[in-house]
Amino acid sequence: MADGDGLGEATAAAASPPAPAPGLSPPLGWRERLRAGLAGTGASLWFVAGLGLLYALRVPLRLCENLAAVTVFLNSLTPKFYVALTGTSSLISGLIFIFEWWYFHKHGTSFIEQVSVSHLRPLMGGTEGSISEPGSPSSSRESETSRQNLSECKVWRNPLNLFRGAEYRSCATAYVLLAEEEATTIVDAERLFKQALKAGETIYRRSQQCQHQSPQHEAQLRRDTNVLVYIKRRLAMCARKLGRIREAVKIMRDLMKEFPPLTMLNIHENLLESLLELQAYADVQAVLAKYDDISLPKSAAICYTAALLKTRTVSDKFSPETASRRGLSTAEINAVEAIHRAVEFNPHVPKYLLEMKSLILPPEHILKRGDSEAIAYAFFHLQHWKRIEGALNLLQCTWEGTFRMIPYPLEKGHLFYPYPSCTETADRELLPPFHHVSVYPKKELPFFIHFTAGLCSSTAMIALLTHQFPEIMGVFAKAKEHALLGREHCTRPTYEESWMGVLHIMLKRYSGCCANEDQLEHGLLGNFPNLTPLRDHTLPTFSWKATVVH
Repeated sequence: MADGDGLGEATAAAASPPAPAPGLSPPLGWRERLRAGLAGTGASLWFVAGLGLLYALRVPLRLCENLAAVTVFLNSLTPKFYVALTGTSSLISGLIFIFEWWYFHKHGTSFIEQVSVSHLRPLMGGTEGSISEPGSPSSSRESETSRQNLSECKVWRNPLNLFRGAEYRSCATAYVLLAEEEATTIVDAERLFKQALKAGETIYRRSQQCQHQSPQHEAQLRRDTNVLVYIKRRLAMCARKLGRIREAVKIMRDLMKEFPPLTMLNIHENLLESLLELQAYADVQAVLAKYDDISLPKSAAICYTAALLKTRTVSDKFSPETASRRGLSTAEINAVEAIHRAVEFNPHVPKYLLEMKSLILPPEHILKRGDSEAIAYAFFHLQHWKRIEGALNLLQCTWEGTFRMIPYPLEKGHLFYPYPSCTETADRELLPPFHHVSVYPKKELPFFIHFTAGLCSSTAMIALLTHQFPEIMGVFAKAKEHALLGREHCTRPTYEESWMGVLHIMLKRYSGCCANEDQLEHGLLGNFPNLTPLRDHTLPTFSWKATVVH
């Protein structure tokens, strides 16, 4: 089934050595325990040592004088400098944000996180703590999860598409090559496949007579059997495309009876699609009863066809308003459960069936439970869902309810194994670049995208405010500077004092619009009733209870 064109499939499995049993590892000595303890506290010790060294060298390095010089320099900066600084910061953070967004949508991960994990974390010793003991339960769980992901993310042949990949070692496979690469119409392809069938049957009978002579002859028989089945199946597909559906059904049934072990070719999926085209729903149910078994591999064709058959019995009378008022009947519950089962297996299919995403031509290879399989299924089966009245309506009303049953699909499934996390990478290789790959579960935006977006917005806002209100922003900047650095021989301004500085600037602007001091006092007390003016006859303007330290 896996990547199987049916023509000499060979799968090599590498045997991994068994892990030692938990609890049998030798106890650690005092040196190992000391080394492990120091490794965990190494960063903290270095930090404390750095602070102590800085404190000891504060006099030779003249830290206080240098700090005062920095304070004087910052006080001499003009608002134009802050506008340029914040504007440049906003531009740089905006460019980083755009790059992060593009990289996340192209590769599905954050560039900064990837660089941090792959380059900075080893330098900080982060990988040592993450390596588990060979015999620990976490190690066994990780190995089991990796083996499951490898099996789930195996690429399969698309059973409904035109295939390549034959082993061109004989006359029969040469005709297959001509039919698949040179034929421009299905009629020409069928003619060449019929010639390939004659050559393939001759070679197959010859291999049957010599199969017991040596292991090489047995391998040759298996190869010739695969070639013969492949050709017959392609002839059945040609008949299906040319409208001779009953002939195609007969060829497929004969193949499944004559070569029952070759289920890896997924001939039953071709048979299901042909029977649905004939609207032979009883025969479809019979095929599902045989192949929709817990011991057999599943596919989107099997799960969604089973859901379609159960939906067919109730979809024409289904109404969301009626169902919410009287509840669901037993048949409707069975149909909804079948839809939930199908959506859990492949959650990408409903968007294509409901035409929420545009369809493209299906690829030659598909990934089970991936976006490529969803495209292949919807491309050939959408017409069967549209033919049944109300089927798409019932699907639209119920398919999203699946996700409430599996809140953590990557960790635990309901009816199937947890959803594999490697489907996105494989689907990006199988599907064309212009197609927007469907990702499940939908990934949250990385932290650094939020961080760079917030940094860009905040610095742009600060630059705008500094440009429009340089004096007011200067007061806030000085207050922040005093709060962070402190200042010798000065009282540290409080939050209220910084606001009073802003009011002082507003008073200066407002006083220019007033005719005299009485009008100014009256207008200010009307706007700021909490302020108490103090008459100072030696000054041309008012003084206030709280002033800014200059």
